[in-house]
Amino acid sequence: MKNLKIAIQKSGRLHDESLTLLKDCGINIDNGRDQLKASASNFPLEIYYLRNGDIPQYLKDGVVDCAIIGENLLIEKGEEIAIVGRLGFSKCRVSLAVPKTFKYNSIEDFNGKRIATSYPETTRNYLKENGVEADLHIINGSVEIAPNIGLADAICDIVSSGSTLFKNNLKEVEVILKSEAVLAVSPNISKYADKILNKIRFRIQSVLKGRDSRYVLLNAPNEKIDEIIKILPGMKSPTLLPLAEEGWSSIHSVVNKDTFWEVIEELKVAGAEGILVCPIEKMIL
Repeated sequence: MKNLKIAIQKSGRLHDESLTLLKDCGINIDNGRDQLKASASNFPLEIYYLRNGDIPQYLKDGVVDCAIIGENLLIEKGEEIAIVGRLGFSKCRVSLAVPKTFKYNSIEDFNGKRIATSYPETTRNYLKENGVEADLHIINGSVEIAPNIGLADAICDIVSSGSTLFKNNLKEVEVILKSEAVLAVSPNISKYADKILNKIRFRIQSVLKGRDSRYVLLNAPNEKIDEIIKILPGMKSPTLLPLAEEGWSSIHSVVNKDTFWEVIEELKVAGAEGILVCPIEKMIL
């Protein structure tokens, strides 16, 4: 039986989060130290550990069938590669930054400036769209140091928390794009591999939906049920069960984690008591 070949980052945060996602999908990986390739013991899958910048080309050439990769890298090196799933982790942005002493007013301030970047295509396209002409210096590595050593007037690079910019006395002034980890597929994937990929996509969607949701159980007097049910979104409708104490019921539902606290506050005002919140491992819709 042939295996689906998936590429992930060789090391770093995206590597760790990718392996965690596959593990949460029930895929056991036989992973030895410093291996460049590993196989799953319970699923037809081979994992290729590659340099982040090399993954788009491996996808284009069909060496791997799919990859977990930052969207920013696909925009830079693989626009024609299809994205089949957004994964919600490793969020960052590609931004223009200048020294803190630079009095920045608008994108036009970059005219004639030297910009150091590891994302030349992304930077060039953004500047062109805004009618700006600048001199790009392509750097692979620590871009943030360029203004401090006189190599550039500004930089364009990925930003997560902004702490690296702060340490290098830089400030973020323009966000070019926002990015997160995505599941990308090779244009040369076989029909057989695509069937396996669909199975993984189903598992991933179930895991991500569970991560984004919370299971809520609460008690309420029966005269408050209608009001409380209007507050709870639920997948279809909340589950309603009678309690041993007459006149009371238990209501079960699912709440999105991003709106969780607002919903809980409304439930308390509406008369809910004994609210219990549980994480959801997976959610099959």
